Amino acid sequence: MRCLGDISSRFRSVNKGFIVFFGSVCIFFSGVHDGVAQEKKEGWSLRACIEHAREHNLQVGYARVALENTSVELSRGKAQRLPSLSFSSTQGWAHQKKTGTNGDLKSSSAYTGSYSLNGNLSIYEGRKLSRSILQQELTEKAMKLNVLVAQNDIEIAVTEAYLQILYANETLKTDRQTLESSEVQLARSRELCQAGSISQSDLAQMESQYSSDQYRVIQSENNLAFSKLQLKQLLELEPEEDFEVMFPELDEKSVLVTIPRLEDVYREALLVMPEMKSRQISVEASVLGEKIAKAGYLPMVALSASVSTNHDSKSSGSYFSQMDDRLVENVGVNISIPIWNRKQARLNVSKAKLQTEQVRLDEQNTRKDLLQTVESLHQDVVAAQSRYSAAIQRVKSAYESYRQVQEKFDAGMKNAVELLVEKNNYLSALQERIQAKYQAVLTYKLLNFYRNESINI
Repeated sequence: MRCLGDISSRFRSVNKGFIVFFGSVCIFFSGVHDGVAQEKKEGWSLRACIEHAREHNLQVGYARVALENTSVELSRGKAQRLPSLSFSSTQGWAHQKKTGTNGDLKSSSAYTGSYSLNGNLSIYEGRKLSRSILQQELTEKAMKLNVLVAQNDIEIAVTEAYLQILYANETLKTDRQTLESSEVQLARSRELCQAGSISQSDLAQMESQYSSDQYRVIQSENNLAFSKLQLKQLLELEPEEDFEVMFPELDEKSVLVTIPRLEDVYREALLVMPEMKSRQISVEASVLGEKIAKAGYLPMVALSASVSTNHDSKSSGSYFSQMDDRLVENVGVNISIPIWNRKQARLNVSKAKLQTEQVRLDEQNTRKDLLQTVESLHQDVVAAQSRYSAAIQRVKSAYESYRQVQEKFDAGMKNAVELLVEKNNYLSALQERIQAKYQAVLTYKLLNFYRNESINI
């Protein structure tokens, strides 16, 4: 009884421990889910958008289905090494008329049944089967890398769309500030016109400029909304789902960063980018395809075995005695030696070699495309940073010139045309700075992405 009590006590302790563990796990995952939900409620960060797209984008889904199909084909290929075994049976009823001893026709019918069990095992096929399995394993590795390629493509697309939203948002902020400034200028111009300091023509130009600034704000709002829609579509979100992004502040330190050497980026990209690895594996698989084709010159050896029997209702003897008496067992070795197959083996080898050559060209083309992409990104980063540095100085100069003309306009020493020219020069400088800023950030992030660095802001 004491032993049973100890066992019961231990069981209750284990039960309590399991409940505590299970509860802790539930709380943990609940906290993770709440954290993700809270982040999305506050706004999607770039990293959250990327992770969501890498899991839910349709193109990534297609790549995963193709990978699963390749895995099924690999399983099919491995199963070919196993022996095959099949059972067949035929049941029939026959009726015919026979002439009796006295010349009369008599009906005769019989029920028949036959049974057969057949097995086959491949012993030698010129290593065609084993090499085919190796080829399918390489193909599966290449398909796994293709899934990463699809995920990388969507990550780049999401990054571009996200930075486009940030660019549109900053442009909108600038245009709204410009509209506020235009409103103040218009009110000041009306006062000066009433005082006779400026003409009605100058006032009309200021009113026209104010209307243009209003239109620019509306256009920027539409551009921002459209940019958000494009990113939302990339994330495969439903129309009724709310979607807002976070707007991180990008200061000058985020733009004017040290650019890695082109040679270093390209060398690392050749080692880490999945499209290069996929092409290299495809070359290996194609070389195996040549060896598989050459197996057509070699003989094939297979082991076969069968067991069969039958019975019919017209014969003497019971069902089981007939089955036993008519039992036939057979074991054999099948040898197939190719002598003349209308050049099929030779043509298959030639075709496999051409396939290998094509795959090698694809690998070289991928290497070339990768170099062009890295070179373009590197040059874009250098150019964008130079443009940004120049734009900073241009904004300072344009603002100072605009400020001085504004003071002279308020004093009646400058007309509206001169003021608006300086204002537009200042706005152009601001726009150039914004464009260069986000172009520099985008291309720098993508350049480092080819060094296998994750994208984040």
